[in-house]
Amino acid sequence: MPTRREPTARQMRLAVELRRLREAAGLTARQAAAMLGVSNVQISQIEAGLSGVSEQRLRRLASHYACTDQEFVGALVQMATDRTRGWWEEYRGLLPTSFLDLAELDHHATFQQDVAVLYVPGLLQTEDYARAVFSSRLPELTDEELDLRVRHRLTRQRNAAFPHRIVIHEAALRIRVGDRAATRTQLTRLVEASETDRITLRVIPFDLDGFARASSTMTYVGGIVPKLDTVARDAPHGALLIDSQAQLGTYRTRFHKVEDVSLEPNRSRDFIHRLTKEL
Repeated sequence: MPTRREPTARQMRLAVELRRLREAAGLTARQAAAMLGVSNVQISQIEAGLSGVSEQRLRRLASHYACTDQEFVGALVQMATDRTRGWWEEYRGLLPTSFLDLAELDHHATFQQDVAVLYVPGLLQTEDYARAVFSSRLPELTDEELDLRVRHRLTRQRNAAFPHRIVIHEAALRIRVGDRAATRTQLTRLVEASETDRITLRVIPFDLDGFARASSTMTYVGGIVPKLDTVARDAPHGALLIDSQAQLGTYRTRFHKVEDVSLEPNRSRDFIHRLTKEL
């Protein structure tokens, strides 16, 4: 297979999981190469995401690594053989790679869970709200860069089809990212979204005990199998993707604890509706 110059986040995740399987088996890259009858360089390229791997070779590696989780192996095969060229590819070279990585995560997600503290989650933002968010970034974006980011975000929204559970703090609802009219429209959008079957929205008011667990924003994205879940967190230069099993377990627990202290969906909808009337 040809060598890649810039593997995607999904290709890198496959590479990381194959390396983890090898290391868990206590084998060196040289030993793995000998089992396949290939060079050490080829194994290194596969584990760096620079080269793909066929289904036959992947299954042979999994067998040599004594991986008995066939559902997990099947999910890795699906990742290795997927040739999807998604809508986000039109933005390659125009937007930072992290934007494409998030869109690719969306495409393969089985569910998503968000904790939002300062901003409404991107997949629920109105156009005016999203534009105001991106306009606040430093260094300032050009008009072309701003338009690209807003268009990318709205396209992500149109393509999102997974179950989505959101816990949003009152601070994110009250902060006026744009003007009063934009804020009112954004809150109305949240109320409407909360009435759909796909979206479950909960609110943490300022006066609710236990909200300290929602001190940081997180997005938990479900994979084909739980071992392939991913957490996305904001970082200074784009999204930080987290995939270690220990950290995934921590973030799963954190989301459930935050959800437990939040208002029920109906009360949350009423809460947002009251805020809308105040504007």
